[in-house]
Amino acid sequence: MTNNNVLKGVVLVGLGATSYGMLATFVKMAYGEGFTTAEVTVSQFLFGIIGILLINAFQRKKNNNTAVKASRKNITQLMVAGTSTGLTSIFYYLAVKFDIPVSIAIVLLMQTVWMGVLLEMFLEKKLPSLIKVVAVVIVLIGTALATNLMNSEVNLNPLGIFFGMLAAASFTTTMFTANSVATEISSAQRSLYMLLGGGTMVLLFALITQILPNQSETMADALGVFSTAQDFNFTIFLKWGIVLSLFGTIIPPMLLNAGFPHTGIGLGSIVSSLELPVSVLMAFFLLNEKVILVQWIGIVLIILAIVIMNIRFKSNKA
Repeated sequence: MTNNNVLKGVVLVGLGATSYGMLATFVKMAYGEGFTTAEVTVSQFLFGIIGILLINAFQRKKNNNTAVKASRKNITQLMVAGTSTGLTSIFYYLAVKFDIPVSIAIVLLMQTVWMGVLLEMFLEKKLPSLIKVVAVVIVLIGTALATNLMNSEVNLNPLGIFFGMLAAASFTTTMFTANSVATEISSAQRSLYMLLGGGTMVLLFALITQILPNQSETMADALGVFSTAQDFNFTIFLKWGIVLSLFGTIIPPMLLNAGFPHTGIGLGSIVSSLELPVSVLMAFFLLNEKVILVQWIGIVLIILAIVIMNIRFKSNKA
C-alpha cells in the first residue's frame, strides 16, 4: 500500500465523515421551518434511493453488466440489515427533536465506541482486551464532560437522551452488519438494498406517527408526543430533501466505501472521528449553540479513545 493510496483514503474517509457531521445541523434547521421527523426522514431516504439507483445504473453501463448481481438471498439479508440504518436516522433525529443540542446528540451517537466493544464481547464470547477497556472508560469520562453533566444547571430532555442512545445502539448494529453481509457484490448494490430496508422503516414510522394519526383522533391521542396533527408537507422535498440525502445517504457511504480499503479499519476509524468536531462546529456557527471548554475536552477524550482502540493499525499493516 503506497503512501499516495493511504493519503487518498484518508481524504475520502475524512470527507465522508465531514458530510455525516453536517447532517444533524441541517435537520435542526429543517425543524426550525416547521418540518417533522417523518417528513425529514422520508425525503432523505426517497432522494437517497433515487440517487443510489442512478449510481447503480451508471456502474452497470460502465461495466457492461459484468458485475456480480445480488441474489434473492443477498437482497433479503441486506434489506433486513438496512432496517437499522433507517432506525438510526429516526432515533437520531428524534433526539434532536426533543431539545437535545446537536453538539450533545453527536456525542450520544458516538457511544457506539463502547457499545461495539460490548457487542463484540457477546458475539465472540470473550472478554475485551485491556486497551479496549481503557478506551471505554475514556469514552464514558469524555461523554460526561462533553454533555456537561457536571453542571447542575444543564437540563436535558430524558426522551432526547433515550433516543440518542437508541440511535447509537442502532448505528452499532449497522456497522457490524454492513461489513459482513453480501460482501461479494458491489458497494453500490449493497447501499441500494440497505437503503430500501431503511426506507421501509422510515415509511412505517411516517405512517404511524403522522399520516395515520391525522385520520384518527383516538390514535393521535394515544401516540401523544409523536402525533404531529398535520398533513404531510411535501415542500420538504424541494427545500431539504436533496441536501439531506446527499449528506446523509449518498455521499458518505460512497466516500467511506472508497476510502476504507486504502486506510484500513484502524486508520479509517480514527479519521472518521472527524464527524464529531465537525458536527459541533456546524452547530456552533449555524445554530449558535454554546460549547464550553469542558465540552471540548470531553470531545477530545472521545476522539482519543477511538485512536487508542485503533492504535495498532501500523503493526497490522506491517
